[in-house]
Amino acid sequence: MKKLTAKKGVECMACLSCVDACSTAFYKEMNPAKSCVQIVDRKGVAKAMVCVQCGKCAAACEAGAITQNAKGVYMVNKKVCTGCGKCVEACPFGVMVKAEDAPTASKCTACGICAKACPMDVLEVVETE
Repeated sequence: MKKLTAKKGVECMACLSCVDACSTAFYKEMNPAKSCVQIVDRKGVAKAMVCVQCGKCAAACEAGAITQNAKGVYMVNKKVCTGCGKCVEACPFGVMVKAEDAPTASKCTACGICAKACPMDVLEVVETE
């Protein structure tokens, strides 16, 4: 399974480079609300929240627009997505995105754009079983 992870023991400096890279890639603008990566404060420490490919979004999607590909990544089929936002509500990590000005939802595709943008090398795309 291919997924994006935050490396343990590497400190995030909350520069938002990963957030900006993600929103720019998906929506062509730097907007934290449109990023599939979120930086949160956990007891005074910045932490990158990323999609762990748990599938809860797919289970919540009544239209069947979210399916798992051969690499284990859950993908949103924009032609099938109704934009209802139930996947966003179901995401336990707050990284499913349904922008107000977009007709469909977005999620991490483990593309690695955010990892390449991170100056601290906090994020990485890995293959797991």
